[in-house]
Amino acid sequence: MLGPALGVVGGLFVGGVGVALAQSLGMLSPIGEVGPSWQHYLAILSAREFRVSLGWTIWLAGVATMIAAVMGLALALALRRLAKRSGLVNLVLQIPLAIPHLAMAVFLMTTLGPGGLLARLVYQVGLIGVAGDFPEMINDRWGVGIVLAYLLKELPFVTIMLLALLAREGRELEEQAQVLGASPWQRLRYVLLPILAPAALSSSLMVFAFIVGAYETPYLLGQTWPALLPVLAQQRYMDADLAQRPGAIAMAVILSFLTTLLVWLYLKVAERWSGAERPLLF
Repeated sequence: MLGPALGVVGGLFVGGVGVALAQSLGMLSPIGEVGPSWQHYLAILSAREFRVSLGWTIWLAGVATMIAAVMGLALALALRRLAKRSGLVNLVLQIPLAIPHLAMAVFLMTTLGPGGLLARLVYQVGLIGVAGDFPEMINDRWGVGIVLAYLLKELPFVTIMLLALLAREGRELEEQAQVLGASPWQRLRYVLLPILAPAALSSSLMVFAFIVGAYETPYLLGQTWPALLPVLAQQRYMDADLAQRPGAIAMAVILSFLTTLLVWLYLKVAERWSGAERPLLF
């Protein structure tokens, strides 16, 4: 019964990937290349702009994912009992999920920008001399605005996933460990963390994969140099010079391949850490 729908979706996906690969190899080129050729890949890999952008993308995605995972784990553990008694916790956590990433980026621009609401408020109370003295958090060199935008969106997502798992499995096991005389630290180390490990790892994986390929948030909140790789690829693709288009598609293909490789390595390490023979990370 799912065959027709899966066929359409799979055909569109495979067809899109196939066309992208062909164009990145110089085939189906708008400038008349005959292909196939690896010249676009070789040119990109030898370009310093691409290497800097790729490293910046992986680093920023890793930092945002790690902070979201750690804070989401701590928040889920802190709210697990309150969430069982009141549905307000889940409601509050679900509100950011309904806000598009583009809207969140615009909100941060108007709030944390040099002339934003927070800068004006701090200026009015006399903490800074002019609004321009407010710490730079939007379009800054460290990507603070990008990380904040993803935290506001992805932290509730990670927390909700962990709370759902604790509601299903954590309560009874934790109570049994308490009856057997386990201390709060032992219950956390030997019961709760191993239970939460699969959900924490899977949610972190989804967050990392999304951030690596996202475009609108780093485009609005990031610097022009170094730009995150999706932004750089989009700029190359939209360039008036059509000769830039195969290279832009090659960037996207390389990013997809590296993301898949990193995800595979991440899952291998996570599988070892979250195995049943040893507690998580200890």
